Amino acid sequence: MKQQANLIRAGQVIEHDGRRWTVLKQQIIIPGKGNAIIQVEMRDLKTGNKSNERWRTADTVERLMTEEKEYTYSYTDGENLILMDPETFEQFPVPVGILGDAAPFLQDNMEVVVYLVEGDPVSIQLPAQVTLKIIEADPVTKGQTATSSYKPAILENGVKVMVPPFIEAGESIVVRTEDSTYVERAKG
Repeated sequence: MKQQANLIRAGQVIEHDGRRWTVLKQQIIIPGKGNAIIQVEMRDLKTGNKSNERWRTADTVERLMTEEKEYTYSYTDGENLILMDPETFEQFPVPVGILGDAAPFLQDNMEVVVYLVEGDPVSIQLPAQVTLKIIEADPVTKGQTATSSYKPAILENGVKVMVPPFIEAGESIVVRTEDSTYVERAKG
């Protein structure tokens, strides 16, 4: 279905130059002179290559309709994630590359949403937040204020995050999967 370029949003799947792309980021740029343009960062669904495109806001693009389906992550088998349909218990292979930067946050038995275009998986959405344990954190530097200074810490999945100075190794924290940022100390 055709839509104006200024309506493109992250997560949508569009067709451009005869190929299917999933939109990663979009930004409207308003230059000092002239009309506004929309800059879109997108990933080719077949090759995984990223590309940046610019359109005038009045241009139209072909948006592909996606179907959402919930699955449970079972395990990784080489280059594929094996997901299970919670209703039929059938296994469904999905390429690992679809996860992109969110791959380290995938956990056993995690509920995920798979977006499909004509039955083909195009992207996976993980839960917005996950709880992980810190395995390594820098010690607090004396005189450091708690207001704006964060320190680096390494999570059990190997991801480096910035945490407040009162967080120590061994504690569990809640992390946003979208951008690997600290949310809060885990409760309980």
